[in-house]
Amino acid sequence: MEAVLSIAGSDSSGGAGIQADIKTIAAHRLFAETAITALTAQNTLGVTGVLDVDPAFVAKQIDAVFEDIRPAAVKVGMVSSAAIIEAVADALERHAAANIVVDPVMVATSGARLIGDDAIEALKERLLPLADVVTPNMPEAAVLCGFPVNDDASMERAANELSERVQGAVLVKGGHSAARADDVLVARAGAPAFWLRAPRVDTQSTHGTGCTLSSAIACGLAKGLPMEEAVRAAKDYVRGALAAGLNLGKGSGPLDHMWEY
Repeated sequence: MEAVLSIAGSDSSGGAGIQADIKTIAAHRLFAETAITALTAQNTLGVTGVLDVDPAFVAKQIDAVFEDIRPAAVKVGMVSSAAIIEAVADALERHAAANIVVDPVMVATSGARLIGDDAIEALKERLLPLADVVTPNMPEAAVLCGFPVNDDASMERAANELSERVQGAVLVKGGHSAARADDVLVARAGAPAFWLRAPRVDTQSTHGTGCTLSSAIACGLAKGLPMEEAVRAAKDYVRGALAAGLNLGKGSGPLDHMWEY
């Protein structure tokens, strides 16, 4: 059984972050490992508190994982400070980590800000160049690229520009558009854009969608799937988890990660 490491924040309500990642990895019949970067007090209505983990201790968690049960893929989610980003990047380089999926988490589904201004530049300079694939949504792509991302043309432009900064692929997610959930994948710098088009799933249970997708991509890569197949399989998995219609919480509810079982 291959292992997948999630480096991310903890969601006390269980719908996003480390908890969503563990469920996703388990649903793919892989072994979940974690390095927690922050504790959050949150539920489906919003985030009421964030407590960052000491960067040195984040690195210690990553070292402990790699020194024993080496992961076949790594997903990086919430990294809220420049110091934590530096610690994560140093550790991944130190262990020559493979199949790195970076989900540049900046804002929770509820709208709460999850990353400091200093961390955005560190994210661009240290983590993006290590990534095999980066998975920003439209608002995150706009922050990373410095121009509005609000339609097919700007999504494709953002994917192409970001692909120049990473060693692998860029997936710009279109779930924030009003009518559809179309994503665009650029497999490497200079490669043609590949669109994964799908209608929106009509549901309020969207808490943790981005965490789940990035973890599912990491699972596909850990299983040896080519990038395009890993992304397509992850998108299908998330669509199924959304369509299952899990109805929990008073706000934006969680997905049904075990919808296939």
